[in-house]
Amino acid sequence: MNLMTVVGIVLVALGIIGLVYGGITYTTSKSVVDVGSVHLKVDDTDRIPIPPIAGGAALAVGAVLILLGRRRPLRG
Repeated sequence: MNLMTVVGIVLVALGIIGLVYGGITYTTSKSVVDVGSVHLKVDDTDRIPIPPIAGGAALAVGAVLILLGRRRPLRG
């Protein structure tokens, strides 16, 4: 597999995530109180929104890159 195909696969995956889920959600945990044997942590959920147009564009460009990466060069 060449680099163009790998980049195309990554773009297709990100485009599908953008279209299906509307973004990427992740959770971070931070310690709020840490006194003696008392430990309190807070989980904070954040979201990176991906507009549908960006997801569709990433999907289309990724598909084109996969197709171009699989083509055999012309021998002259």
